[in-house]
Order: sequence, then C-alpha cells, then structure tokens
Amino acid sequence: MREQESNSRQYARQMRGDLTNAEAILWAHLRKGQLDGWHVRRQHPIGPFITDFACAKARLVIEIDGATHGSDRIEADAKRTAFLESQGWRVLRVWNTDIYDNLDGVMQAIRAELSPLRPETAAARGPGHLPRERRRKTVLNGSIST
Repeated sequence: MREQESNSRQYARQMRGDLTNAEAILWAHLRKGQLDGWHVRRQHPIGPFITDFACAKARLVIEIDGATHGSDRIEADAKRTAFLESQGWRVLRVWNTDIYDNLDGVMQAIRAELSPLRPETAAARGPGHLPRERRRKTVLNGSIST
C-alpha cells in the first residue's frame, strides 16, 4: 500500500470521531442502510483524499461544504473533485446550511443521485471495492445455512 494511502486511512480514523454538526446530522440519516438500503461510509479515504461520505456500490461521494469552503477553497475543491471523478466517482456537494435548513431536500438530492441504481444491482456498475453482502447465519442440526 502506498504511504500516502496509509496516512489517509489513519487520518480518516481520527476524523470519524470528530464530525462537524452538519456531518453528524447527515450521518444520522445515512448510517446503517437507512438510505433505501444503500451502505454509506463516513470519512472514507479515496487516494490521497478523505471524503465526508461515500457509497462505494454507487461510486457516489457526498461532500459537505461549510464556512471553510470559501473562495480560497474553490481551486482546491475543483482539484479534489477532478481527481475523484477521474477515479470513477460522482461528487455531490452539499452546503452546511442546506443540512440545517432543508434536510429533506438534501436527502431527496442524494436519493436522486442513487435512483437510477438499485443497491442489489449496483455491482454491475463497474470496478471498485464493494462491501461484502451480509447474511444471517442459522444453525440447524449442527449445519450452518445462510
């Protein structure tokens, strides 16, 4: 693994415990498959960048932009978006104020990005890491079935 990616993963772990208010609000609505069964990760590293949220199966990144994303960040955000798109990801940018004032609209926008795909058929979309499917195991008469 490249050193840059290793550093990104370590930093992402640290950042997961330090979400902004807007990230925490959105995460409460995205976690544990609450978004129509889609699995979303928070603070997910992709190359040298750490995305706010990512749905690997749909190759969708959700970035939260706030007060720190003023005019001085436009060029950096454009480079970040260009890199993510070059890796096959789509990027949806959402403002903090939209999460605070229009969370339903934000959720509709995310669903609109995911609507052409269904979670169970998104694997056909192309390369990339896909989370393993989880199935309930039951033990009957000493044998395990899924």
